[in-house]
Order: sequence, then structure tokens, then C-alpha cells
Amino acid sequence: MNILLLSNLYRPYARGGAEIIARRVAQELLGRGHKVTIVSSMPFDGFWSFFPRVTEQQIEKIYRFYPLNLYHTLSDTSVPFVFRAFWHLIDLWNPQTTWCVRKILAKEKPDVILTHNLKGLGMQAFRVAHESGIRHIHTIHDVQLSLPSGLLLAGQEQAWIQTSFLRKWYERQVQKMVRSPDVVISPSHFLAEFYKKRHFFTDSRIETIPNPAPDIKLPTRTCCPQTKKALHVLFAGQLEKHKGILLLMDVARQMEGKIELHIAGEGSLADFITERSNLDVHVHYHGFVSFEHLEDLFGICDVSVVPSLCYENSPTVIYESLQAGVPVVASHIGGVGELVHDGKNGFLVPAGDGEALKKAFLRFLDSPWPLSQTCVEFQEEIQHHSLKAYVDRLEQLIKGA
Repeated sequence: MNILLLSNLYRPYARGGAEIIARRVAQELLGRGHKVTIVSSMPFDGFWSFFPRVTEQQIEKIYRFYPLNLYHTLSDTSVPFVFRAFWHLIDLWNPQTTWCVRKILAKEKPDVILTHNLKGLGMQAFRVAHESGIRHIHTIHDVQLSLPSGLLLAGQEQAWIQTSFLRKWYERQVQKMVRSPDVVISPSHFLAEFYKKRHFFTDSRIETIPNPAPDIKLPTRTCCPQTKKALHVLFAGQLEKHKGILLLMDVARQMEGKIELHIAGEGSLADFITERSNLDVHVHYHGFVSFEHLEDLFGICDVSVVPSLCYENSPTVIYESLQAGVPVVASHIGGVGELVHDGKNGFLVPAGDGEALKKAFLRFLDSPWPLSQTCVEFQEEIQHHSLKAYVDRLEQLIKGA
């Protein structure tokens, strides 16, 4: 099967779980003998970066181009609101994206088009896929088709920015652009319902398929947090306020050495985290880490934490943590409760509630094992979300089954 996969970001350019999932799926499809071609963006690199060209062709063939806009999508955290608003409008109607994707389609002649997040590559890619008549399968990863920022914060569901005329107008324009792919894959029931309520994908077949877990093979964990002087807690993700990292660090400070906090990731708060780790011996900042290093961190940590303040879809780090046999303490928001079962494989806490987060950590310190499931059971359950099972189902959908 000749497959064309479009994603706004693709290694080595990455920010969150969507790019990780796109690559895992591409690698598995390649391993099964399919031809897989990637189309993605790149930062500006001179005049010729405006034109699509093959930048890598070792395992997968990767086309990249710089979408003609005010800045590259990886730079948006440092850009003022007004410029971001214009960026979203250009991204919605960028004719360069239309030309680039059509050119690649004409050359590669795929049997099926798989799309992931396209904001930052250009939303016109949806229209090109529709007009091509080629079978189109889209995977949703967050709320960005409805909310330009891609963020919906807990407690701000009815904030003016969510209910404003401009936000609703933008949503209608995106609906016209996206139309109805043949199949839409949602990793969580939460996200599928979110878009159904907003009348997206009205003629699409919508399938809820949890994200594929990584293939981690760690020895069975036997250590008990109570045997240690401190609980070792891992945060792996974007270092942004909406991910709850500042709340987590405040909780760690209040616990006065009862937890050792390990932080892995990048983001606008990286310098602040670095400074705090230099001043506090109980905070360890590892920077951006490879997947192999992340496995090592799971091996030394007792608990991983997802303290998000925003609605999450199906965080990749939860799959990774449970696959490694590490329980999860997470904000009960969005699709998180579909993966973390309170009192069984972790604890759920209200988003933004520092006191509840602290109590969850203390439960691990006060009890030899406060959960009803064991580490081995975490790993056994997450096998239902294996990469093999995921791609088996994807192949069925590609063939129209």
C-alpha cells in the first residue's frame, strides 16, 4: 500500500505526543512492507525552503517545506497575541500549502492519505485531500480545530474567548475546510464527543482507538516507595504553565523533601526550571531526553504525574508510564480518566488543586501500596493498546473494512 502521511511536525521537530504517535505509526507501517511518505514542515532555511523537497530518505521518505507565514509553529509561545491571530488566518487559507501538497500528491500517487495535526503545515491540506478523491483518514489529537490555541483550561469553559463571535466564526471556517474525511480516529471518547457536539465530521465514520503504547520492556518493579526516604516523582512533558508544572513545583516545595522531583522536557519555562533545580536539591531537571533516557527515568521513579490545567485528550506519557509499570497521578480532566483509574493504577485529582495533588503523593508514602492493582497488571492492561493492535485496526480502516 502506498501511504502519504501528513503531520505539521515530524522528528526531529516535535513538541508533544501527536508527533510521537505519527512517527510510531509510520515506523510500524514501514515494518509491514507499506511504502510510507511523510509530508511535514520545517523552520525557515532560505528561499528554497518555501518549496517542498525530500530532506531525508533513509527509512521513510520525508518531504518538508517552510509554510509561508509570520513564523514557524514551534515559535508561537514567544509571539504576541495579535501576530498569532494573523498567523492562524494565514494558516487557514495559505495557497502555498495547496500548491505544495498537490505537487507531492501528483508525484507520489498514494492509495491513502493519513493526516494528523495540520495546523502549522496549512489547513488547506484538508481541502486538497478531499478534492483528490483518495481515501482519507484523519487522527484528531486535541481541540485545535475548534480553538485556535488548542487549549481549553479548566474553569474557563465559558470565558469570553471561548464564547466570542470571532472564535465561533473561526470554527465555522475550519469546518468548511476540514469537511468529512472517510474515517476520523479519536484516541478518546472525550475528544470524539467534543467534536460531535460542535458538528464536525458529520459524514465521517468516527472510530475511538486509544493511542498505541510504546514497546518498553523493563524488569518487573518490586521496590516500594515506603522503603525510601522520599517519593521519586517524574514529570515528562512540555514545560508550560497550562501543563501544571508551576503548580507541581509549588507542591514539591511545600512537601519539604518528601518528594524528589525529576523533570524532563522543553518549553518556555525551561530557564525557570533550571534555576529552581540549581537552588533546590530535591528538584532534578534533565532537559529534553531521548526515549531511551526516559525509560531510565521510569526505572528510578515511583510515580509519574500529569498535573494539567487544560483539557487533555489521551496523553502519551500515561501510556508510557503504565507500560513501564509506574502508577500515575493525574488531573481528572478530558480523556485522562479513560486511562487512569482512580485507586487502581493511579490517582485522579481535580485540575489545579494543589492540596489534592499533595494528598495523592502522601498516600504512596503512607501506605506500602495504596493501589488495588500491581505494576505487572498495569503492563498487562496496557498491552490492549499495543502498537501492533493499533496498526492492525488502522490497516482495516485503510482497506475500508
